[in-house]
Amino acid sequence: MRRRRRRGPSSASLGFCFSLLTLAVSLVQGTPQDPHSSKIDPTTLKVVGSTNLPVKVYVKLTHNSPRILCLTNHLRNSELIDPIFQWHGPGGDLVTENQTMKISPTGTLLFRHFKDDLSGVYTCSLVFKPNTEEAEKNYLIKYIVYAYSDPNSYYEVSARYHAAPCNSIYNTSFVKKMLQALGQIIAKLSCEITLQKSECHRVKMQRAGLQNQIFLTFLVSHLDADKARSSCQKNTCDVSRRLRKAKDIIEKFFNQQIELVVKKTSPLPEVYFIEGTLQIVWVNHCVAGYGINPLLHPHCPNCCVICSPGSYNPREGVHCLPCAKSLEYGAKHC
Repeated sequence: MRRRRRRGPSSASLGFCFSLLTLAVSLVQGTPQDPHSSKIDPTTLKVVGSTNLPVKVYVKLTHNSPRILCLTNHLRNSELIDPIFQWHGPGGDLVTENQTMKISPTGTLLFRHFKDDLSGVYTCSLVFKPNTEEAEKNYLIKYIVYAYSDPNSYYEVSARYHAAPCNSIYNTSFVKKMLQALGQIIAKLSCEITLQKSECHRVKMQRAGLQNQIFLTFLVSHLDADKARSSCQKNTCDVSRRLRKAKDIIEKFFNQQIELVVKKTSPLPEVYFIEGTLQIVWVNHCVAGYGINPLLHPHCPNCCVICSPGSYNPREGVHCLPCAKSLEYGAKHC
């Protein structure tokens, strides 16, 4: 009894795979460098308070805060005689200087390497004389300080491929080479691809019988600062801009795969992209305890801000609400 020899990939499939890799190389060579962008040093910014509603101040985790003044807009332009400044925070009265904050002689508060447990209500008591003849005046200037972080933003990409028999190792090999080629394209943007799912299924198609199809899902994300080596990452290029560029390149990559199949004379390769199955979804993922809400935080609409209104004082035992129960978490994932 003769054993049937295992059929290897056809010459048409190998040729198509070679064309796919050639396409990747051409896209790599044509990838433009993302221009460098500069960000404002927060310590050069000044925030003025109010005696009515608290002024919201957003401080990025592990970064320094803007300079928070113990003044109102009106008082900035006034002469203050013998002023006395006293800051009070969630943990009580603030000292002049320690490892986490500094208060200048003119009452300006500056946080250093901000941590989430510093979030909360801050007030500054200001006592002064308008002139030497008048009695002292008292002002209580209010702030709410929020900790925030950048969301873990990424694209979720899904697509389907017509496949070889599901037990064929050629499917796995093809997907691996295709993702490697695609990863090379977006590497110059300090982005990477992470495979989430690659499954082969038999699908009953309308008027086309049974077909083998690969259901493919992968994530396109930016590299962490410690992983990235490009000058773009070192100069803090805008993450969303780099990801949008990566998305445009990926769409072009798949569109050109369609063109390759259309131009291909029979027989078709065993594995090829199925037109109309590409889906790219933008995802903002905030860590537990943080969320995105442009209505509550219009000055920080794309930030992951800690907790929800009324739960900004962790030192008093108030904890952030669960994602499902809080309006603070408006992102797709929490």
